[in-house]
Amino acid sequence: MRSTYILIIACAALLLGACNKKLEIAPPSKVTPDNYLVEESQLAAYAIKLYEGLPIFGYFDGDAHTDLAARRVYDGKYTPGQWRVGQTGGAWSFTTIFQCNYFLETVLPRLAEGKITGTDASVKHYIGEMYFLRAWAYFDKLQSLGDFPIIKNTLKEDKQLLTEVSKRAPQTEVARFILSDLDSAILLMGVNAPSGGTNRLSKKCAQLLKSRVALYEGTFLKYFKGTAYVPNGPDWPGKTKDYNASYQFQSGSIEGEISFFLDQAMQAAKAVADAVPLVTNSMTERLQTTNQAFAEASEANPYCRMFSATDLSPYSEVLLWRDYDLGLGVSNGIANNVQAAHNWGFTRGYVDNFLMANGLPIYAPGSGYEGDDSIHVARRGRDGRLWLFLAQPGQINILKPSSLGTHATPVVGYPDILNLIGNHDQVTGYMSRKGNVYDGAQLGNGKGDVGSIVYRAVEAYFNYMEACYEKNGALNGTATAYWQAIRRRAGVDPDFQKTIDATEMPREALNNWAAYSAGTMVDRTLYNIRRERGCELIGEGLRYMDLRRWRALDQLINTPYHVEGFRLWGPMKSWYKASALTYNIGDKSTVSDPALSPYLRIYQKTKSVLAYNGYRWAMAHYYSPIAMQHFLITSEGNDVSTSPIYQNPGWPVEANRPPLGY
Repeated sequence: MRSTYILIIACAALLLGACNKKLEIAPPSKVTPDNYLVEESQLAAYAIKLYEGLPIFGYFDGDAHTDLAARRVYDGKYTPGQWRVGQTGGAWSFTTIFQCNYFLETVLPRLAEGKITGTDASVKHYIGEMYFLRAWAYFDKLQSLGDFPIIKNTLKEDKQLLTEVSKRAPQTEVARFILSDLDSAILLMGVNAPSGGTNRLSKKCAQLLKSRVALYEGTFLKYFKGTAYVPNGPDWPGKTKDYNASYQFQSGSIEGEISFFLDQAMQAAKAVADAVPLVTNSMTERLQTTNQAFAEASEANPYCRMFSATDLSPYSEVLLWRDYDLGLGVSNGIANNVQAAHNWGFTRGYVDNFLMANGLPIYAPGSGYEGDDSIHVARRGRDGRLWLFLAQPGQINILKPSSLGTHATPVVGYPDILNLIGNHDQVTGYMSRKGNVYDGAQLGNGKGDVGSIVYRAVEAYFNYMEACYEKNGALNGTATAYWQAIRRRAGVDPDFQKTIDATEMPREALNNWAAYSAGTMVDRTLYNIRRERGCELIGEGLRYMDLRRWRALDQLINTPYHVEGFRLWGPMKSWYKASALTYNIGDKSTVSDPALSPYLRIYQKTKSVLAYNGYRWAMAHYYSPIAMQHFLITSEGNDVSTSPIYQNPGWPVEANRPPLGY
C-alpha cells in the first residue's frame, strides 16, 4: 500500500508538472490528453498530487514565531516597517484553485454523461476530494487576504474577462463558499477512502476542516466587528468599489453571520468528535525510575507513538497522515529535526502555561509547583503533556542503535544555546520531545520514514468546545465531556472548573497572548479553553491562525513583548563554561544580559538585532498585502485606481512600502 501511494504521487507529478501556474491561461487541454480523467485511477492520481499543499507535522510552521515557540532568527512581521508590499507574488495566486477547477469542470460533465469508468462510490469519493482541496486552497486565501475572488471555472486568456473576475468577494461569502465545497465533499466522500486508508482524505477530514473554517470565520467576525477588517465595517475597503458598495450579509447582520458560522462549527465538530475516541495515553513513564525505563515506556505509549511511528494507520485519532518510503527515495527529515530540536524551541510562556497535574496553575496556592531553576524540577508534577514532551538532560534518546543514525543523539544533553553556526542550536533551552523517535535508523541526515500527521480528531473536540462557549457564553454537556476527556488523557484533574476558579488573568497575560482579544483580557473560562488548545496542539501548525482569528496581537501594537526561553541565570548557568556566556560585547555576545531578565532572551543578545527592543505588531499585519503586479495587470494603463482589486486595510498601493504610519 505504501509503495502504491507514493508511486501515485510520482505519476501525478509528471502529469501536472507541465501545467502553466497562472490564472490567465486557457484550460490545459493542450497538455492534458482528452482521454485523461476518464477513469477512477486517473481521478485518484490527479487529486493526490494536490495533497502536497497540506501541512506536515513537526516543522512548527504556524507555531514558531508565536508566544509558544521561537526560532533563532526573529520574524520580521513582529518588527513593524520590515514587512512591505511586494512588487510581484504574494498570497494573491490561483494555481491550486485553477487545478481544482479544471478537474471539476472536466469530470462533472463526463460523469453526468456516463463517460467515467470505475466504481460509482470511488469516482464520487475522488470528486469529493477535489471539492475538499479547493476548499483548502480557498481557506488559505481567507486567512491571508480575507476578501477574495470566487472563481469556479478555468478562464480564457482574455484581459477583460480576467479583470472582471478579479473582483473580491467579501470574506463572509468566501467562507460560505468554502463551507459549500466542504458540504459537497462530505456528501461525496466515504467514511473510508476507497484506497490508501488514512493516507487519503475521508468524510471525517472534510467535517473537521469544516469545523475549523466555520470557527475561524465566526470568531474572526466577532473580534474584528466594528473594524475595516470585516465586510461593512468602518472604512472597509470593499465599500470603495461599486460591486461591493451595497453588500448585505446573507443572514441580515454580522451578528447573524457569527451565529451561523459558530453553529456550523459545532455541528461539524460534533460529527467527528462523537465518532472518534482519543488515543490512549498510558502515562506509565511516570512510574519509571530510570531513563532507560522512561524511554521504553514512552515508546510503548500509544499517545507518544502516534507522533513518531512509521505507520500511523492503527491510531484512530489520526484522520490523515503522510506516508514515506525510503526504498523509493521518499524520506521524512522530521525525526532528526525533532530529536535535535534544531533552530527552534519552546518558550518560557509555553512551559509556564501548563497546569500542575492537580489542575492548578503553577502560581496557585497549594499547586505544588517547585519552580524552574532546572528543567528537571519544572517538569515535576505537571500536566502529562509537558512531562512527556519537554526534553530533560540525561534522558535516553536511542533504544535501537543503527549505523544509519548519523545524526542520532543517544542521550539528551544540555541545551546547546551557544552554537551560533549552522542550524544545530537549541535556541530557547527548552527542547521538544513531541515526535521523538527512539530508532537510530530514522535519524540519518534528513533520512527517515516516520509518518507525519496532517489532521487529528482531537481538534474537533476543541473546535466544539470553543464554538459552544463563544456562541452561548457557557459550556453544554457535550463540551464538558469533551474537555474532561482531553484532560484525563493528559493526566490532569478533569475538574476544569477548579482550574478556572484559580486562574488569575493578569498573571496569565504576562506570557500568553491568548489571554487577549482586541487588546482586552478575555474571561477565565474562554482563556482556559485556549490554554488547553495550545498545550495539546503544539507542532501541528495552528497557533498563528488562532492568534489572528482571536485578534490576540493588538496589545503588542504599543507594548513590546520579549520572547524568553529557560531560566539561564540560575543554577542552570553551571551547565556552561562561564567564559562562554558573554553579553554586552556587541555582535560577539552569546546570551542576553542577566540584568534584563533571569530568563534567556533570544533576541536581546545584541543590539543590532531589529527585534532587540521586543516584538511589536501592526494592525495591518492581520492580513497580507496584495502585490502591485496584481493591481497593474487589472488596470487601465498604469492607473491602479481603475483596478477592481482593492488593497487590504492599512497597506499602501505602492511596492516596497510598509503599512501606513510606519
